Amino acid sequence: MHRPVVGIIGNSYLINDQYPAHAGGSMNSEAVAEVSGCLPMVIPSDPRLVDVAELLEVCDGFLLTGGRPNVHPEEYGEPETPAHGAFDRARDAVALPLVRACVERGQPVMGVCRGFQEVNVAMGGTLYPEIRDLPGRMNHRMPPDGTLEEKFALRHKVRFSDGGPFHRLMGAPEVMTNTLHGQGIKTPGARIVIDGWAPDDTPEALFVRDAPGFTLSVQWHPEWNAAQDPVSRPLFAAFGDAVRDFARARRRGPARALSA
Repeated sequence: MHRPVVGIIGNSYLINDQYPAHAGGSMNSEAVAEVSGCLPMVIPSDPRLVDVAELLEVCDGFLLTGGRPNVHPEEYGEPETPAHGAFDRARDAVALPLVRACVERGQPVMGVCRGFQEVNVAMGGTLYPEIRDLPGRMNHRMPPDGTLEEKFALRHKVRFSDGGPFHRLMGAPEVMTNTLHGQGIKTPGARIVIDGWAPDDTPEALFVRDAPGFTLSVQWHPEWNAAQDPVSRPLFAAFGDAVRDFARARRRGPARALSA
């Protein structure tokens, strides 16, 4: 029996500033394979090349990764400004409808960093273009210098709702996480439940209320050191369990899968 397939949303890059490529960070694939126990498959995030309906049939679950480009503010009804930074409209066109379809079907989806923001926008929420410019907020961006270990080092606590899904999953009311993002949630979308916060009250963990499947998503980067980190490991393990459950239900028949 083959492993269930997790589609990993890729990002667009120019190699040597010339050669266009779709790629995903190896640590995302490693976390999916080694901790979730699933087969990682990087998806080219371009609606000219992939169709959401086909992706839903090929993959059993989805990991929405981080990425330098931001969700375009037109997706949540606001004008573009220089503070919003670079964009990837092709990824927006794949990821946002994919989130909504997964929520409706009960198909597992986990958002990380930009992916966390995509889940919120897909459900009707909005984003701040730059968290560090807000009064009382800390700088959540990746340090500009240093090694990968230094950039992904644990930098602040995240506190969870008492008795909420993240509290239950982690077995602790608060944990230490890394932080490598510029934007953040402004208003939660319909059915979005914020379940974790940074010390400056920036939303850090969410789920979709009454979703029939796995929707836990985080603003930090749990793919870093996922096999050893006591916070990352239970998150990716729970995601893998949900993907396996969905895949088993789908093999038993479409009616059972859709209600999984």
